[in-house]
Amino acid sequence: MNGPVIDPGDTGVPSNGPAPREEYAVPASHRFVSHGYRGVIASPASMSGLNWLNFLSALMQTGFGAFLAVYLTNQDWSRTDIGLVLSAGTVAAMASQVPGGMLVDWVRSKRHAAAGAVLAIMAAALLIAAAPQPGPVYTAQLLQGGAAAVLTPAIAALTLALSRQEKLGERLGRNVRYAAVGSAVAAAIMGMVGAWLSYQAIYWLAALCALPCLVAIYRIRIVDLASAHRRASHAAVIHPRHGSEPPKRMAQVARDPALLIFAASVALFQLGNASLLPTAAGSVTRAFSEMPDLVPSEFWSVLPAIHLRGSDLLVAAWIVVPQLLAAVLSPWLGRHTQMYGRRRVLLIGFMVMPLRALLFAADGNPVVMAAYQSLDGISAAVLGVMIPLVVADITHRGGRFNLGIGIVGLASGLGGALSTAVGGALADRIGDTGTFVALGGAGLCACALLAVAMPETHAVPSMHAHPRTA
Repeated sequence: MNGPVIDPGDTGVPSNGPAPREEYAVPASHRFVSHGYRGVIASPASMSGLNWLNFLSALMQTGFGAFLAVYLTNQDWSRTDIGLVLSAGTVAAMASQVPGGMLVDWVRSKRHAAAGAVLAIMAAALLIAAAPQPGPVYTAQLLQGGAAAVLTPAIAALTLALSRQEKLGERLGRNVRYAAVGSAVAAAIMGMVGAWLSYQAIYWLAALCALPCLVAIYRIRIVDLASAHRRASHAAVIHPRHGSEPPKRMAQVARDPALLIFAASVALFQLGNASLLPTAAGSVTRAFSEMPDLVPSEFWSVLPAIHLRGSDLLVAAWIVVPQLLAAVLSPWLGRHTQMYGRRRVLLIGFMVMPLRALLFAADGNPVVMAAYQSLDGISAAVLGVMIPLVVADITHRGGRFNLGIGIVGLASGLGGALSTAVGGALADRIGDTGTFVALGGAGLCACALLAVAMPETHAVPSMHAHPRTA
């Protein structure tokens, strides 16, 4: 059998046997563990690596959202063209979701899959920095969208392998916390870099962040991944050669009613949500284009003749504040879902989005809009925790966890692609207020579907006895 045979009292240090391989190698006498098993925990080095991976990967990708819209606005791109190029990334992510999930399910090394995705995002940032022209920017968006479709399930797979089963919700909440702090730090730094230097420098900085991100990935220890079966009973952490039954066929996973309802709800949510911030950011950028600078350059003696623009500060605040709120809430939400189920928390997160859209439509004051945007932290925390957690519930027995993540990601990408394309076109034709109302309507439809049709997926798995084999 490939990989180490780990004794019941093992604490994560392999024996003198063969070096562990990065796959889930399960001893015959320890195939399954019960829910709430409190045996071996992952090493501090691995958990630290996972934390930094979430932080740095979020930091790298922050520039591909609202800052890209502002960057291209300053490059004299039309709102329709900006909407189309943003859609290119979401279309690439959409097309890559299911293949990306299948790849992460199939590949033995989840760390290598994550590292390859990080390198692809680095290349995308370099393209945007070096040549902000339509060809390179479209290519970068396609590359980043495809890489994100691999990186997201790879991080989810590493989390499932390192987390104790009864702590999975809280661990996913910690993932969201570190990713949210990474996005907040990135927004603050990139806002200052864009104001003091140029928006082009943001993408050089994003590319540079790939190097510590790779270090974080390889801090995760192979031996901790190999002992995943001793922390949880999810089929994804049981090596296929040792499971009691084969994984479900891909078609069976794709037809699961709960998964389809959940995916449709997420698609409707993203149809409304994905365009809200880019639309508002473009509106504020134009509103501030003829206003005086907020802080004179004399304040920054090391950077003479450079001024802070109001739009730079507001767009940064619109990203930082919700991410800080998500960082505070997400572990608590993870614990709450473990105790009380998933559906209640999902409804709260979904209902916040149409409320935010209607508030944007009611008051276009840029400073007040920043306060409304802070509500996005609630939705971000809920989705960040709930997508992998609900998929883990649905695929607990049949496996194909990363394929399930890919299916929901496909639905999310489809909603996001339609949102950014339609949102940009609507803003050019009917203005910001009408666009916000239309986007909020899509969010209300998502809430209705979730409330009427989505089942509660959380159930405490029971231990199943299986005969030992020699």
